[in-house]
Amino acid sequence: MKALIHILRFLHPYRVRASVALLLLFGMVGSDLLIPHLTQQIIDKGIVPGDLHRVLSTALIMVGAALMSAVFAMTNNYLSVWVAMNFSTDLRSALMRKIQQFSFGNLDKLQTGKLIVRSTSDVRQVNMIVLLSLRILTRAPLWAIGAIVLLVLTSPRLAALLAAFVPLIVLLLWLFARKINPIFTRVQQRLDRLNIVLQENLAGMRVVKAFVRTEFEADRFGKANVDLMEETTQVAQLLAVFMPFIMLLLNLAVTGAVWLGGTSTLSGGMSVGEVVAAINYISFALFPILMLSSMLGPVSAANASAARIMEIFDAEPQIKQAPAAQILEYPRGKIAFENVSFTYNGKSSEAVLSDISFTAEPGETVAIIGATGSGKSTLIHLIPRFYDVSSGRITLDGYDIRELDIRSLRAAVGIALQEAVLFSGTIRDNISYGKPNATDKEIREAAVLAQADDFVNAFAKGYDTVIGQRGVTLSGGQRQRIAIARALLPKPRVLILDDSTSALDVETEIRLQDALDNVMQQSRSTTTRFIVAQRVSTVLLADKIIVLENGRIAAMGTYQQLLDTSTVFQDIYRSQLGEPRRMEV
Repeated sequence: MKALIHILRFLHPYRVRASVALLLLFGMVGSDLLIPHLTQQIIDKGIVPGDLHRVLSTALIMVGAALMSAVFAMTNNYLSVWVAMNFSTDLRSALMRKIQQFSFGNLDKLQTGKLIVRSTSDVRQVNMIVLLSLRILTRAPLWAIGAIVLLVLTSPRLAALLAAFVPLIVLLLWLFARKINPIFTRVQQRLDRLNIVLQENLAGMRVVKAFVRTEFEADRFGKANVDLMEETTQVAQLLAVFMPFIMLLLNLAVTGAVWLGGTSTLSGGMSVGEVVAAINYISFALFPILMLSSMLGPVSAANASAARIMEIFDAEPQIKQAPAAQILEYPRGKIAFENVSFTYNGKSSEAVLSDISFTAEPGETVAIIGATGSGKSTLIHLIPRFYDVSSGRITLDGYDIRELDIRSLRAAVGIALQEAVLFSGTIRDNISYGKPNATDKEIREAAVLAQADDFVNAFAKGYDTVIGQRGVTLSGGQRQRIAIARALLPKPRVLILDDSTSALDVETEIRLQDALDNVMQQSRSTTTRFIVAQRVSTVLLADKIIVLENGRIAAMGTYQQLLDTSTVFQDIYRSQLGEPRRMEV
């Protein structure tokens, strides 16, 4: 329950309304508990002596008490819903802000499907308990305590009967809670798995159909679905056995009260009104226990969900801002790798990059090539601190990037990732994503540079064309060009193109590179470019080519230098373009 209690801190801004909602419960419970006493008065002082006036006057008081209870209940419900909805909104927002702080390393561990479940289903479970706490979960104990006190005052003998049943029922509730709580944890884990499978299936639908794997994916989803069903069924089966058994105990208690009260009335020990009132108070004391037992399932589910939510809040972002971070106001774009090594899991034996050292001067174009899995993308992901180096350091204009303000560092870096991720909205929205206040002229200039302007203008609505979720209405090459335009728009000092031209034809790619070169020459820009590429033809004109092999620099130099000295580069060149030849100047 610690996790659930910890999450309730999000109620703090709404504590006034929550307190009023709880105070209203006292009025509602008081009005409800008044009814049995008034019933006793009607029977003993109205009906038995034949006093019609007493019957009518007491009945009117009962109506007034019922109306007051209804007013208290409606106001409580209104405030409870308002508080619970605002609570869940704040909780989801806090989760989103926390997730946004995570580095790539955190997101590698916490899969997207799990994060979605925790931000939706788990929050909904906790929200339900907040709502119930402001209504039933608080009202029931008040109802029971008040009824027990009045029962003792009305009939100590019947109160003793109730005392015999309550410990047994409480023990059963405790045993049931211990049994069902771990099951709800497994239910949410199964829901995680189901969402992950579903997300992968929908995102990869084209691949599924292309490889005729529909039946395989249906079976995979079916297994996850059955696992969830089995755990959920187990919960339902426990409730199906437990609830009727608790109801049986409650009915036995009421039956015992009727029998004892009846015999006491016949012997003159109690009046009829006292018996009726006492039975009502026993029902009022036991019915909340039934209500609470029915809430054990949601409470256990909320507790499991709260623990899963706290896993996110407790997770430490792997990339942290330095205490006295340096704000980089006028970056020049000089990048230096100094004996950099990197591993994902901290084991030096499994290093992805080892002893990487090179310098990229302002305005230089540095190309990185190598076989698949050689560490090309990992290397450039270290520059904007998507990951932190395991050893060594990376500097920007002489500053260790770990000592720089993260926002100013990333503001100096523009990046088009290997996968061109676009968002639902217009083409204009996607290009201006990194600079929301960009003018139409600036957006179009970036699109022209990225060789996107022609195909954008071919659409009926041009830059206002809605491209759908993840840019599904565009081709791979079109998505890549919009992503490149998005990276170019803020005019970064360091531009990273992570194999972001792989879907472009050679002619378009050449036009893109020429356009970038021309702009840099005309504006005397000092933008440092990093180009990760599979095609040798993409990197031939780079100022510096780095050849990676198994996470190490196998060779480094210009095209001509590598052609003369590096057998690895020669092999890559030969596999793509035939026999190496010197470039004509």
